[in-house]
Amino acid sequence: MIRGWYTGASGMNAQQYRLDTISNNLANVDTAGFKKDVTVTKSFSELLLRRKDFDGVYENPFGSADAAPIIGKLGVGVETNENFTDFSEGSLRLTNTSTDLALHGKGFFAIQTPDGERYTRNGNFMIGKEGILETKDGYPVLGENGIIRLEDDKFKVNEDGIIVTKDNEVVDRFKVVRFDNERYLKKQGNSFWYETETSGPAHIAEGFERPQFIQNYMETSNVNVVNEMVRMIEVNRAYEANQKTIQSQDSMMNTLWNRVAAVHR
Repeated sequence: MIRGWYTGASGMNAQQYRLDTISNNLANVDTAGFKKDVTVTKSFSELLLRRKDFDGVYENPFGSADAAPIIGKLGVGVETNENFTDFSEGSLRLTNTSTDLALHGKGFFAIQTPDGERYTRNGNFMIGKEGILETKDGYPVLGENGIIRLEDDKFKVNEDGIIVTKDNEVVDRFKVVRFDNERYLKKQGNSFWYETETSGPAHIAEGFERPQFIQNYMETSNVNVVNEMVRMIEVNRAYEANQKTIQSQDSMMNTLWNRVAAVHR
């Protein structure tokens, strides 16, 4: 019965992790370029139960056999295996703002931050006081020749990410990167990601790897509110079921203790 407590508690912990992830997804449903997280759980190894009586082997005309019958298997709970990011593309929203850009296809904008180069799908940019193209948090957007500088917002961006002024002068081309294993990128906040050993280093996207640039549009979050609310209801029901399991185990243990105490009086 004590094992039942731990089994129920492990289930509650796993559902709490799922609830935290879903809550974060819902909190960022209006964050441009946000990618939802998905929690994956796995079960602990099952225990194979055998009877204690008649343990050992016995001889028969066809050789030896195990005399301890198998009762069955017992699960001992679950644990959170990992949280991974779903990088599926969000829908595009028309903004009619020239500094807003969306990427159609895989790839990330490169941003210069005090912590080093970071990567994002959030193309909701603006032109700063010094004529630098920046994120809403004031971090410079990088082109292949460095920080992108613009005189005004009268510029065009073609499908390849080349920036052209109103006088048809080429300013730069957006630096867009890809990773060998983008699933293993780490989130940093502000819709930023950074590379890890598992994801591999960033490399500039060229050719078929390069996404299509769409100006005057912004990529929205890929969070589906209805699906996340359904998952939240499932988590609450599963959490309550595990909670009732612990309560039932506690009630049975209490009954056992009372009866044992009554016998020994």
